[in-house]
Amino acid sequence: MHSEQNTAQQQALLSLGQALEQQGYRFTTGTPLTHERVNARGESQQARDLIGVFGWSRPFEAQVVDGELLELMRVGGVLQQQGQQLCSAVRWSSLGDNLFVHSRYPTVQADAVFFGPDTYRFVRAIDAFFATPSAAAVSRAVDICCGAGPGALCIAQARPAAEVLAVDINPQALAFTRINAALAGVNNVEARYSDLLKNVDGQFDLIVANPPYMLDADSRAYRDGGGELGAGLSEAIVEASIGRLAPGGSLLLYTGVAMTAAGDPFLAYVRRTLGDASLAWRYEEVDPDVFGEELLKPGYEQVERIAAVVLTVTRTAG
Repeated sequence: MHSEQNTAQQQALLSLGQALEQQGYRFTTGTPLTHERVNARGESQQARDLIGVFGWSRPFEAQVVDGELLELMRVGGVLQQQGQQLCSAVRWSSLGDNLFVHSRYPTVQADAVFFGPDTYRFVRAIDAFFATPSAAAVSRAVDICCGAGPGALCIAQARPAAEVLAVDINPQALAFTRINAALAGVNNVEARYSDLLKNVDGQFDLIVANPPYMLDADSRAYRDGGGELGAGLSEAIVEASIGRLAPGGSLLLYTGVAMTAAGDPFLAYVRRTLGDASLAWRYEEVDPDVFGEELLKPGYEQVERIAAVVLTVTRTAG
């Protein structure tokens, strides 16, 4: 019965996404701080349209959403009471031609599935990779820490004949990925539970990852990178991936790095770790300053900025 209920909920959320697409719904998700500031404005306290409901996560009166959408929200398990008003337990964000369901703002739940500016930069990095010769022979790929699945969908749409795995330790992320793949009409993505690559076999032509990289006092899986200054998960992905690259295969890791007066600690780690002559790598700082508000939190006292970086590692084909 529980499985049937989950199936009905997922089908309702898929239908909700399809209905939003048909109505031309689009929403670009900003940072949590931007979200907080915009919603704090007097005129933004309550949703008056679908963007307010499903984008800004504002409470709303029932008449703002038509009866069909309200019923899909109810069946999908995402219609919630907030005081005397209603609210959506999920957000819908647009990226390219696709619409993605993910967790509502604020993402305070332990199993929250995050989607935001990092997601857009991550997918842009994958798009850029597909313009390089290294991408020519991608027939098997995996998106580690897939979240709502944007990386996996980007690969699947660029390479429709490829086998694409989307792996995560968060069941909610896997459920959202399946819905988003179905909404995009993509049938070559398989969402599967895995701690990094421990639960999947074989080699890959492409491994991508956009892991959590923050220090988080509550150890929430979607944002806590662990290790020193949040770099633990990024380092673990590098170590898990390099032995699983097929000849000519690449790892594309998008992550954030806590920069200190001593320089870039993740670049120093990469230089120590990727000395194998069979590995070629490129490291690029794509945004010098992201999530600056985090510097006010414990653990960041010696951090000067958080930078977004892309590491690409390729195993030589010989």
